[in-house]
Amino acid sequence: MTSTPGSAGRTAATTPPPPDAPGRVRRFGRAERLVHRATAVLMLLCVATAACLYVPALAELVGRRHLVVTLHKWSGLLLPVPFLSGLASRPFRTDLRRLNRFGPHDRRWLRAALRRRGPGERPAGKFNAGQKLYAAWIAGAVLVMLGTGLLMWFTGLAPLVWRNGATFVHDWLALAIGVVLIGHIRMALADPEARRGMRHGTVERAWARREHPLWDPDRDGR
Repeated sequence: MTSTPGSAGRTAATTPPPPDAPGRVRRFGRAERLVHRATAVLMLLCVATAACLYVPALAELVGRRHLVVTLHKWSGLLLPVPFLSGLASRPFRTDLRRLNRFGPHDRRWLRAALRRRGPGERPAGKFNAGQKLYAAWIAGAVLVMLGTGLLMWFTGLAPLVWRNGATFVHDWLALAIGVVLIGHIRMALADPEARRGMRHGTVERAWARREHPLWDPDRDGR
């Protein structure tokens, strides 16, 4: 088969590199990305509907309180579903075990972060200590919100004093979750490569070596 002059150059220029090109490494599979997206949508829906229920200006702007309450209840009930579905994926379970392990290098990472040291002094595996703490905190918060929400929804489950306590915990923890989510989003916006890894599954090898030096992506691939 013959080729015309310059055809190879044009093809090379227009053909995109494969997803796992040498300059990029795979960080997340489809299951992890889908779980993250579904959880994010449900969480943002919970926060948005909660704001519409508790902020008078938003309540007047949106109206349709019954619909907002229904969306809030069901988005909260469905929050654990993406996580439970993800357990069917082996890579997701592997990442979950990584998130649940806290070692000496994680304590070093936290000390360096508190002292505002650079990435070179923050040893991290696939997940750094900040990501592990966030994952543990948000998982516990979701369970507490689910339990207190059920007590508020189904009034026959507990006496009045329990429901009053559940309402207090639910409201203040919702505020704390909103603040933590804002911090999480701000940090994601400050790291475009981390966002690309969650959207498309791959990151630059140089970024992985700099931000997660104890993580071996090639070993993950094997």
